Amino acid sequence: MRIVAISGSLRAASSNAAVLRAVAMLAPADVEVALYEELGELPQFNPDDDDTPGPVVERWRALLRAADGLLVSSPEYAHGVPGSLKNALDWVVGSGELERKPLGLINASPRATHAQASLHETLTIMSATLVPAACVALPVSGRDLDAAGIIADPELAAGLRAALTALIAEISRPPEDA
Repeated sequence: MRIVAISGSLRAASSNAAVLRAVAMLAPADVEVALYEELGELPQFNPDDDDTPGPVVERWRALLRAADGLLVSSPEYAHGVPGSLKNALDWVVGSGELERKPLGLINASPRATHAQASLHETLTIMSATLVPAACVALPVSGRDLDAAGIIADPELAAGLRAALTALIAEISRPPEDA
């Protein structure tokens, strides 16, 4: 099973990326959690280029097509989703890679609710399958924790394990009859 993890932050010391690295460390041996590393390399979305977007966008789309599920952890900037993350999502609106894809949202700063609400709305309209039990808010931001520090905190580790378990269960669930 392959889960793509997407941090909405481009910061080198991002708490959102640390959370996703912690999830990768907590994953069972038969589950690969791969952190997407090219968010800042995606060109600005232009509908005129949607059919011939270039290699970075093609890799992004192929990665999503190959994923069994996704986890997104994003900061909130000025009550919104960071532009780089919204741009990445815009590149797959028309091509449909997120349709019916199980997805969890991790909020590393529980006080930051506007971006999470916006992501929820955007992903719902894109027909992603948001897994409620895989959507968690954990007090990580501002604590200067790396992935190992997050795992060492019993409350944080338990929250991430629960979210990951819920996402894996949704991915493993047989499709409903059409």
